[in-house]
Amino acid sequence: MANNESQRLFRRVLFFVCSLLILASAYVLYSFANTLNRLDVVESERDQWQRPAEVLHALDLQTGNTVVDLGSGAGYFALKLSAAVGKQGRVLAVDLRKLSLFFLWSRALLRGQSNIQVINGEEDNPRLAAAAVDAVLICNTYHEFGNPEPIIGQVFRSLRPGGRLVVVDRASRVTEAGNAHGKDLSVVEDELRRKGFEIVRRDARFIDPPGDDLWWLLVGRKRRI
Repeated sequence: MANNESQRLFRRVLFFVCSLLILASAYVLYSFANTLNRLDVVESERDQWQRPAEVLHALDLQTGNTVVDLGSGAGYFALKLSAAVGKQGRVLAVDLRKLSLFFLWSRALLRGQSNIQVINGEEDNPRLAAAAVDAVLICNTYHEFGNPEPIIGQVFRSLRPGGRLVVVDRASRVTEAGNAHGKDLSVVEDELRRKGFEIVRRDARFIDPPGDDLWWLLVGRKRRI
């Protein structure tokens, strides 16, 4: 009798544990799907003001190129770059945040965009091979660099001769909380020149929405040998 009672108790506990696992799995899947849907909505709205086609044009990409999205997040630009370089090209999506890279990897997998490779970079090192890429995009990320010098040095080293670096960011301003936000175009331009870049385009008012942050665009090129 005692043995039968122990078995019934074990089955009840097992059923309870399995039920919890099933509910937890369902919740995780629901949250995952909900996040993917929310990303699609947010990015669709971003398309209306970010001018992504012109950013891609500034990169001067060709089919088969290797391009870096430095500070890729969950893949707003990386997914667009995938189509721009074609199946023979590669997109190296670099970010510090593993969760963002997981969502980017998942989105690329679901869309069959197998030419996207995620890279978990380090704070001062994007982990890019020397002379291996044709273009680098840094959008809405440069102002977050605590020390941009080693990062830009690595970017310059990673580019092939003639390769382009496109930086798009918010102009510097002070928030209501008194914190600095954004980065001045002239400061970034000087930093790129010091690292050996030739400036081929600068647009101080690339995005100028009324009542919102001013965005600039800067294009540098690694001189051909």
